[in-house]
Amino acid sequence: MFYHLLPGFSDVHILFNLFNYNTFRAAGALVTALLIAFVLGPATIRMLTRLKVGQIVRDVGPEAHLVKAGTPTMGGALIIAACVVSTLLWADLTNWYTGLCLLGLVWMGAIGFLDDYLKIVRRSSEGLVARAKLLGQLSFGLALGIFLVVQPISPFPSTWTGLPFFSDYAAAFWPPAFVGFVTLLVGFTSNAVNLTDGLDGLAGGLGAIATATFALIAYITGRVDTSAYLGLFYLPGAGEMAIFALALAGGILGFLWYNAHPAQVFMGDTGSLAIGGALAVMAILLKAEFLLLIIGAVFVAEGLSVMLQVGWFRYTRRRFGEGRRIFRMAPLHHHFEKLGWAETTVVIRFWILGILSAMVAISTLKIR
Repeated sequence: MFYHLLPGFSDVHILFNLFNYNTFRAAGALVTALLIAFVLGPATIRMLTRLKVGQIVRDVGPEAHLVKAGTPTMGGALIIAACVVSTLLWADLTNWYTGLCLLGLVWMGAIGFLDDYLKIVRRSSEGLVARAKLLGQLSFGLALGIFLVVQPISPFPSTWTGLPFFSDYAAAFWPPAFVGFVTLLVGFTSNAVNLTDGLDGLAGGLGAIATATFALIAYITGRVDTSAYLGLFYLPGAGEMAIFALALAGGILGFLWYNAHPAQVFMGDTGSLAIGGALAVMAILLKAEFLLLIIGAVFVAEGLSVMLQVGWFRYTRRRFGEGRRIFRMAPLHHHFEKLGWAETTVVIRFWILGILSAMVAISTLKIR
């Protein structure tokens, strides 16, 4: 909104020209979203408490988590609201990158909201039927993939994507394969972030690190000089995504004030699916799908730990008549809790790994 209205007043004062710059608007979006989440946090927690929207803790989880039962959940709605309002205020609303990122955030957030709502109504850790939940996630990925094939939003073919460490080359997908790839990436990323959301502040902190990293990449790829210098695709208009990404990071940081251990509120599937969906959309639009696997390495490890645990358990049960496990408990963060690590220790160390992963991802960019 500011981008469309305020630059026209530059003849009144030169300061209004600042609203033409992505960097200024991205900083404004970050601060705005952070303040919205921070200021509205207490009221949101009181409202969720009054509505008795409390966390349902699974019996099979770590015993120490039983004390968290009843803590207000669905706080991810605060993150989404802060991000959406801030983006609408500061971003170019006619930009495809902005619109698709917002759509992904809200779509996945709606699926998570429905899942959380059903858990509360049923007073059970089982919410939306797994198949219906997955269908909702994959349907967005499918729609996004088809849209990008039919309506490219950049000068490069939508089916091209960058390769970390090999900036002189690009992977070119067969269109149907690209649609399938996008669909699976959206589903895996959103679920991986969802699985990571098991400790106070874990998914939020990692999400803020990842979104801030994509904000930097979006800014770089949106400039003809820096994209060429670092061997990335030059994607006109992609710089607007930095505004969305920092708005999301700001919303997460404001929420983390209340989600830090001991958490006063949980984001629930409402927040985790929304963050995961947004990360996947940003990676796809920036042609950085493989870079996402590095930036979100902790998310990937969490998701794979569950897949390996379930797969190995089922295989050994068929093979030996008794299910065996690779980890003491999955997702991976629970394995380290079972080893005796304190919850805050796991969270901080995983945050450090998230920062290192982001640094590795940035280091793959080739300076020409």
